[in-house]
Amino acid sequence: MTDKNQNIWGPIIKKMMPAVVTIVISKKLEEIEKEVPPELWSFLPHTPDNKHIDIPKEAVDAHGMVKIGSGSGFIVDQSGIVITNKHVVADPQAEYVCLTNDGQKHKIEILARDPVDDVAIVKIKCEAGRLPNIKQAAVKLGDSGKLELGQPVLAIGNALGLFNNTVSSGIVSGLSRAISAAPDPKAPVQEMRGLIQTDTAINPGNSGGPLLNLKGEVIGINTAIVFGAQNLSFAIPINAAKRDLVDLKNEGRITRPLLGLRYVNIDSDLKEKMKLPVDYGAIVMGHPPVNEGVIPESPADRAGIQNKDIILECNGAKLTVEKTLQDILGEKDVGDVLNMKVLRGRREFVAKVVLAERK
Repeated sequence: MTDKNQNIWGPIIKKMMPAVVTIVISKKLEEIEKEVPPELWSFLPHTPDNKHIDIPKEAVDAHGMVKIGSGSGFIVDQSGIVITNKHVVADPQAEYVCLTNDGQKHKIEILARDPVDDVAIVKIKCEAGRLPNIKQAAVKLGDSGKLELGQPVLAIGNALGLFNNTVSSGIVSGLSRAISAAPDPKAPVQEMRGLIQTDTAINPGNSGGPLLNLKGEVIGINTAIVFGAQNLSFAIPINAAKRDLVDLKNEGRITRPLLGLRYVNIDSDLKEKMKLPVDYGAIVMGHPPVNEGVIPESPADRAGIQNKDIILECNGAKLTVEKTLQDILGEKDVGDVLNMKVLRGRREFVAKVVLAERK
């Protein structure tokens, strides 16, 4: 391998590094103590009066805030707009500070959180002139729809919350992956679909950082790893964030469509287990403790869909575990119409569903 090939990422790293930021998450000690389960209280170190958790002085700043975590993000606009993961800025009781590449600290304003994807848009709050190189810092967004298996990629982020400006390279190992994960510790586990799989080394703290191609374009947002596995990481396609940026500019918020169904995708195993008449589609059913699959007053409810109905097709597309309702919804906007072929008992019919806005 030649020296030129060995340093193929060098110019891209040098150009992109100023756009990558660290987001520090802090909370007041009182708020942290409220979240401690009673059964764990006795196992923590306490102050002499036994009223508070004993936190080392160096861990508390001048405002009484305690750092509890960190994530990454990247500047996408000259005004200081930053994209990160929703789970990085999910706690309404926390305060967030952005550390830019020049070592400056800035407060941030949370502009929008995507109600579906693990994407958030924030803005650096700074005085005029505090970010003199912001024009050079803003990244260029690529097209994640053109990704190919084996394509080289580079991740930049704040590894483990300790090592800023950490870079790691790899290849695209898989496309349109689906995993089950909790976007934040307080949220229920949900399925995340359409993800980019890479073998790039990603660690906690890298969340929200950019995944780059050889052109220096951001094609993904690093979001998840599989603990216990090596070189198995996932990123949200950048096209999802590009759509959110357009929504925020045009509507002042992120608008995502609501269908109003809870369902389970059908495969041959589920057909056998539940004695279903088909081995494809989606059966409308809830998950404990909510057993009803249709959300009251939702578009699906208004279209007459009922619990235990099986959705066979949507706008002519057969529903399978590879092509689910969630995949189709990801391509739709508020107000779009879904013509859903429904199987109820032995009767098939078409339900017309007009998508509403998810709140």
